[in-house]
Amino acid sequence: MKTEGQHGLARIRSHYSKFSDKEKKIADYILDNPQIIVHHTINQVADELDVAESTVFRFCKRIGFKGYQAFKIALAAEIVTPIKDLHEEINDGDSVSTVSEKVFRSNSKTLESTLQILDGTAIEEAVQLLLKARKIEFYGCGGSAVVALDGYHKFIRTGLMVSTQLDSHMQLMSASQLTKDDVAVIISHSGTTKDSLDVLQILNERGIKTIAITNFAKSPLTKEADISLYTVSEETDFRSEAFSSRIAQLSIMDALYTNLMIALQQKGKNSLENMREAMSLKRL
Repeated sequence: MKTEGQHGLARIRSHYSKFSDKEKKIADYILDNPQIIVHHTINQVADELDVAESTVFRFCKRIGFKGYQAFKIALAAEIVTPIKDLHEEINDGDSVSTVSEKVFRSNSKTLESTLQILDGTAIEEAVQLLLKARKIEFYGCGGSAVVALDGYHKFIRTGLMVSTQLDSHMQLMSASQLTKDDVAVIISHSGTTKDSLDVLQILNERGIKTIAITNFAKSPLTKEADISLYTVSEETDFRSEAFSSRIAQLSIMDALYTNLMIALQQKGKNSLENMREAMSLKRL
């Protein structure tokens, strides 16, 4: 369990897909009304949601706090002190080197925030799914297509059957050909991209296991995916939230690949060696 110094809202988002219906009711209320929560007693929250105080208390314990009061203190600090740091505020008069430093620091912060909410159990479950897959297909649209292609570029080294399609029509065609022995990895920052959701619909209709990499716990993608892995990113004056999250998405993909190669043991080493030998032809 993470320490209580980490952000309460991020913890709720990272655990959201695993909550019971009653827990989701509490989570939705907190995510929609954080400013109100910091001024409410546990009794007021329980009355507002028509649940027992013990249910609210157990919810706070579930996300890693000692109780409601500890959660409320952490939430208050999170709201009063915005997560965005001063070094992320890029000004028109900044030098090239200053802007570069701020971009690097912002990326570093995105990675650190994502690491804080990374669900080790979900990562392990995803690796096990990938290990058993007959074929692994990566899906992403727009900027997320770059991450899908990176996944293919990494995972082809494993010796497992992997593929990706960048055209939305080809994605639907490939999804229609997958079987229950296959696994699909869908990357979507918002979790609401229509093309990705169309693919997900086909996959679900065919009973294919899915792994989502996204920034939002409350999205159609995470609601329907079997396993969800979350990133944390923030929008700045010059970079969109989706753009900032890409480095975290790539890092999650890297973590899946590395864990998979370790699990494959000698088979993975042999495949990697074959790949390196083939690529040596490209070097003088």
